[in-house]
Amino acid sequence: MQRCIDLAARGLGQTLSNPLVGSVVVYDGEIISEGWHAKFGERHAERMAIDAIKHDARLKRSTLYVNLEPCSHHGKTPPCADYILSCGIPEVVYGMEDPFEKVSGRGLKLLRENGVRVIGPVLQKECEFLNRRFITFQTKKRPYIILKWAESADGFITNDSKSRIQISGNEANILLHKWRSEEMAVLVGANTAVADSPLLNVRNWDGITRNRIFFDGNLRGDYKSGFGKTLVFNRIENWEDGDIEYIQSHSENFIPEMLELLYNRQINSVLVEGGTHTIEKFKELKIWDEIRVIRSKSIKLETGIAAPEAIGLEKQHTDLGADIVYFYNQ
Repeated sequence: MQRCIDLAARGLGQTLSNPLVGSVVVYDGEIISEGWHAKFGERHAERMAIDAIKHDARLKRSTLYVNLEPCSHHGKTPPCADYILSCGIPEVVYGMEDPFEKVSGRGLKLLRENGVRVIGPVLQKECEFLNRRFITFQTKKRPYIILKWAESADGFITNDSKSRIQISGNEANILLHKWRSEEMAVLVGANTAVADSPLLNVRNWDGITRNRIFFDGNLRGDYKSGFGKTLVFNRIENWEDGDIEYIQSHSENFIPEMLELLYNRQINSVLVEGGTHTIEKFKELKIWDEIRVIRSKSIKLETGIAAPEAIGLEKQHTDLGADIVYFYNQ
């Protein structure tokens, strides 16, 4: 099952609203085939693993492992549960049940009713952590929210000057771009947009930023096209200009309206990069799932804008060159 999890993780940032799934076929204690869902719209993990040995006689005496319950509905691809049955696989071991309402136990039931021995859940917590974005999206009907900021060794995110200051080191900057590539949207508020003019795209990692989101009530920022779909929540106007969409809101807080829109558009995760005011709004509403803090080991600002307070239980911290990266969960 751990091999399924490792394979599934290869699809991070590529499967969009679909879950991360890996699968292996085991015969006589040895893996003879494996697969993973590599990209939205492409073959599911089970089909990829099976197809590699479809005409191998051992398949009908093998066990298929998969970290998520095989699907039982028609989406972009046919149901995996039906395909498993058609290939005569006698045993399936699964990691966790699918929370998607069109599956949610139906795939396992179909296999059992047709004579397949079904075993599981196995490594359920690890499987749930892998697909925490998908689970949150299906159960809470909103995107998975990650709050991120960089802070100085003495707890500030910027100094009192209006000039942009680099707090984190090169390794942390690379990590940030990796994070951007793994999520379906990146978000900042108006103050950050005006002060830093951030591109919010992926530059130091192999991947793309699929959606940029800005909260800018009075449209103070200057938004450039060519960096993927851009959503600008504001209180002034509704219109589209190429890949930039201006979305007017009359509510005091853009967050609930944004969550509903992103859910309807199948955008299942958002990396919120600041600034402090925007991050605090998410915290006030208790709408967040992870906090990631990049803290400099040596750079001190002495004065400026204080960093948000990290709340929740610290999960782990990692030494990363000139910085320490802290991870917190609800």
